[in-house]
Amino acid sequence: MALTTVLPETFTRAVSAMREVHPRQEIALEEVPPPTKLAPYSFAMGGSVLRHGEEVTTGRLILLHDPAGHEAWEGDTRLVCYVQAEVEADMAGDPLLPQVGWAWLVDALDSLTSGYRAIGGTVTLTTSSKFGGLHGPTTTDLELRASWTPLRVPVNDHLEAWCSLLASTAGLPPVGVASLPLRRT
Repeated sequence: MALTTVLPETFTRAVSAMREVHPRQEIALEEVPPPTKLAPYSFAMGGSVLRHGEEVTTGRLILLHDPAGHEAWEGDTRLVCYVQAEVEADMAGDPLLPQVGWAWLVDALDSLTSGYRAIGGTVTLTTSSKFGGLHGPTTTDLELRASWTPLRVPVNDHLEAWCSLLASTAGLPPVGVASLPLRRT
């Protein structure tokens, strides 16, 4: 007798919908290995944002599914995201930057998805100074980690919201808006 693995329909619909998302041209998505111990079923997408040919933001969006449900999730499907971006020096000193980073996520979810619940997460700023052979300017990185339960599956709209978060952390202008070059005087 052959063993067959039948994936839950909710999970397969969610994965299929995520695979069909085509983000704006500056964002590259790829399937990456998901964590295997957080839920019986998982799927992950990695993303990176290129600005002027340079990678400025990276992250992962992980889909977790447990048919038995999970009390803390308030459902059976959960999304977990991670975003990391180097921030410009003038932004790095802003004491409201963590709140702004969190607002980018919540605004994207509110405007692009059919809803969510049980959201939680952290925004961390890390400053690195280089010494010795690693000379260079001091840099500050913003890291956002969050999870939430979508109100419905498929979750392609949540992947689109995550892509919007990537674009915001990378400093990309909204779609259809062009950045003007700075004039030096």
